[in-house]
Amino acid sequence: MTIKLKRVYDTPEKADGTRILVDRLWPRGLTKEKAALDLWLKEIAPSTELRKWFGHDPKKWTEFRRRYRAELKSHPDELKMIKSKAKEGTVTLLYGARDQEHNEAIVLKQLLDRS
Repeated sequence: MTIKLKRVYDTPEKADGTRILVDRLWPRGLTKEKAALDLWLKEIAPSTELRKWFGHDPKKWTEFRRRYRAELKSHPDELKMIKSKAKEGTVTLLYGARDQEHNEAIVLKQLLDRS
């Protein structure tokens, strides 16, 4: 099972496999063609309240991870779908955040890698 992470603004590549956007909001200034998505799972993204509270503040990272993992428990079907696609081939979780060390895709990948 191969799950990779990538900013949605980075150039799509064949090696990305199935490209899944895991943000609740559509990335600013990006057309659907340039995004080259296979799937947009906005339901699996952090809630609006959690996203606004976090604000990509690294000081809130540990608590954000805890809260987001708790939210993910209510999305077993989406998690199962991503795992199923990853068993078929590479899956790349796409995110829009500039911060490549503190974003929801990292938490999601860690959860999927462990299960």
